[in-house]
Amino acid sequence: MSSQQEPTLSISSGTPDTVSARGAWHVRALARRGVMARLRRQIARLPQDAAWDLSAVEAIDHIGAQLLWDAWNGQRPRALHLPAAHERVFERVAAAGHLRLPAPEPRPGPLRGAAMLIDRAADHLTDFIALFGQLVLDLGRFAAQPLRGPWRELSAHVYHIGYQALGITALVGLLIGIVLSYLSAQQLATFGADIYLVNILGMSIVRELGPLLAAILVAGRSGSAITAQLGVMRVTEELDAMLVMGMPHGMRLILPRVLALAIVMPLLVVWTDAIALLGGMAAARLELGLSITYFRQELPNAVPVANYWIGLGKGVAFGMLIALVACHFGLRIKANTESLGQGTTISVVTAITIVILADAVFAVIFQRVGF
Repeated sequence: MSSQQEPTLSISSGTPDTVSARGAWHVRALARRGVMARLRRQIARLPQDAAWDLSAVEAIDHIGAQLLWDAWNGQRPRALHLPAAHERVFERVAAAGHLRLPAPEPRPGPLRGAAMLIDRAADHLTDFIALFGQLVLDLGRFAAQPLRGPWRELSAHVYHIGYQALGITALVGLLIGIVLSYLSAQQLATFGADIYLVNILGMSIVRELGPLLAAILVAGRSGSAITAQLGVMRVTEELDAMLVMGMPHGMRLILPRVLALAIVMPLLVVWTDAIALLGGMAAARLELGLSITYFRQELPNAVPVANYWIGLGKGVAFGMLIALVACHFGLRIKANTESLGQGTTISVVTAITIVILADAVFAVIFQRVGF
């Protein structure tokens, strides 16, 4: 392929003038720097009634043939010498007709754009409610016939979502505990209130940061995985095959993932809280000289037990919301790879946003509990 010449055009005087094409007229040759622009300038200067000789063309594909076809204004010249090897390429270009790009869609006005946004939001909300309703029905069926439930899928998801997330949640929890302890210690030392570091760390980590950090990490790690799994099943038509075989999506795909996250998230919250508190203890020992024994003794008094239950409740709610959002967007993915990437991204962003909104709701509802 490298031995083939660049595509060139030359004109010889005569009655009529003859345009000769030489070289390789395929996409690799035409894509070289400046080649296409040069050929278009030459074609613009050619006489309309010229004869064409393509006998010296070494190779041609549909891109090169389309370029010549456009130069001929969509019809063969009266005098054309075309080798038989290139005849079929031009026949296909002629059969395709004149290629036109679709007209750009007009940009919607502000009112129409707002209406479209509301319509999409209502569509998502309707499907999400239907998904939640189906989950409730599947939970009732599972409770009535537990032996026929998806125990194997549930066990697998608990392992992948819970056990394999221990490392990343421990690392982030440890770092957050250290950073929060250092920043708080610097401010408290200014006012001589070092002993209140236990209260700040305990309340902020157990009540807010622990559940929120675990939920955000799980949404980014496992929520995206759930959406991608369901999306790939849509692309490979496995979801359609399940319906053909009489296997409902809710019982085999949605229910085990929601239950797994509802079980795993409270455990990850406890794990993240413990590691973050250990990091805070170590930083307090180095920064303020507070002993680990003092920290351990004062923590139960600084953090009432109601805060632990609030954190566990947040874990259950966050886990179910993440699973439902991930499954919702996974089932809406279309059978193409572009939709798969967009759906996974939107799923993660939506799950994190809903988790933060749910955390705000918890803060308002339980504002007088645990203090």
